[in-house]
Amino acid sequence: MRIGIVILPDQRWQVSAERWRRAEEYGFDHAWTYDHLGWRDLIDGPWFDAVPTLTAAATVTSRIKLGTYVASPNFRHPVHFAREVTALDDISGGRLLLGLGAGGTGFDSAVFGEPELTPRRRVDRFAEFLDLLATILANPATTWKGEWYQAVDARSIPGPLQQPRPPFIVAANGPRTLRLAAHHGDGWVTTGPQADDLESWWRAVAEIKARFDETMSAAGRSPDAIPRYLNLDSSPRYSMTSVDAFTDAIGRAAALGFTDVITHWPRESSWYAGDEKVLDAVAAALPALRAR
Repeated sequence: MRIGIVILPDQRWQVSAERWRRAEEYGFDHAWTYDHLGWRDLIDGPWFDAVPTLTAAATVTSRIKLGTYVASPNFRHPVHFAREVTALDDISGGRLLLGLGAGGTGFDSAVFGEPELTPRRRVDRFAEFLDLLATILANPATTWKGEWYQAVDARSIPGPLQQPRPPFIVAANGPRTLRLAAHHGDGWVTTGPQADDLESWWRAVAEIKARFDETMSAAGRSPDAIPRYLNLDSSPRYSMTSVDAFTDAIGRAAALGFTDVITHWPRESSWYAGDEKVLDAVAAALPALRAR
């Protein structure tokens, strides 16, 4: 079991830098930041972009994997994003993980003043986004004319350090996105569904995991061919509520066959409100938790 943590980009770097350092010192396997222009009711507070945040994080760490959670077509274009990905992978010494998702509704899409896409159309766009991003990263020059994107001799030189590309960790819950994860994914990440109580959430996560296994098999891939990531904090209970709560979540995720879990750095209030003393205690227990 590998354990990761999300550090929201809601603090100035003089605060955030120490958190990224501590994430590595604590022994987390990967650390992520949200790739949004604004997120839920935090849009009126401080918020910083994911790409420069991860670039800075790469300069204050040396081992921990660094990831976007998750980049989407809502405001990322494959031509420009491929350049950012190449630079991030180079600066981090090949430690980049690319969390990628279809993009939802909300501020990231509404801020552009464009009509809201249906779920089907968002997945259509995501499929082309994945195809084009993978193509650009794997080739020195790409020309492309699709429904959603165009590229004319888009360069990708010298290419990423990780070949043929940094791992695509594809976010998926529904049938079509699960198929995209099975086809494109070097990893799969799920939030599970919305649920009113903890037990219902875990039952639904088990159902999604079973559907992903079936989808992988249908695609001609072994279900355990790629890492499976679970966002623990999409459940009705924040995983860092206590060491016991975190330990319980790790055990349940492992029993379902997840290889990786993701928690969130405690915040003072609102989303992921918690106590950093719990984070300290969880960090001390990481070696034992990985062995579960």
